[in-house]
Amino acid sequence: MAYAGIVLAGGAARRLSGVDKPALPVGGKPLMTRALAALADADPVIVVGPERPGFGGVRWTREASPGAGPVAALAAGLAMVPTEIVVVLAGDLAGVRKSTVDRLTAALGTAPGAVLVDSSGERQWLLGAWRAEALRSALPERVENASLRRTLGGLEIVEVPEEPGESDDIDTPEDLDRFS
Repeated sequence: MAYAGIVLAGGAARRLSGVDKPALPVGGKPLMTRALAALADADPVIVVGPERPGFGGVRWTREASPGAGPVAALAAGLAMVPTEIVVVLAGDLAGVRKSTVDRLTAALGTAPGAVLVDSSGERQWLLGAWRAEALRSALPERVENASLRRTLGGLEIVEVPEEPGESDDIDTPEDLDRFS
C-alpha cells in the first residue's frame, strides 16, 4: 500500500524549557530519527516544523502561523500529501517502530483512520494511519489553536492496541532520562 508520512516537529516543548525535542539525542541519534525510520516505506515524508540539518530525503513545510498547534501543522502537512493514505506521527516518539506503522496501515481497511491506543486506553492522535481526504474533511475552518482530539474525534477510528513502549514519547526531563 502506498502512503505518505507526516511528522509534526514544531512544538514548543514547554515542559522541557522550550528545547527542540525532535533534535534531542536519544540513544546517540536525534529523536526525530525514530519517526523517520518508522516511515521508511512512506513516500513522500513531510516534516512540519523548522528545517533541521542532517535529515535528507524529507520535504519541509511550516504552518501558516508557526506555533499555532498540531491541527495547523497537520493542515500544512496535508497540503503536500499526494497519496490516498497518510501516516501521521509526532516528532518526539521514542518508542515508535516501522512495525508500528505497518500494523496501523494494515488495520486501516476502509475506515477513515487507525490510531494506536496506549496501555491506559488513550487514543494517541499523533500515531495513526489515515485516509487523507477524511483528514482534510475533518479540518475546521480555522486550524490555528484548534483541538486535535475535537478535530479527529468525530471520525470512525480503528483502535490498534500498542505493543509495549510504542507510544512512549519525550515530554519531560524524566522522560528524557528514561531513554538516555
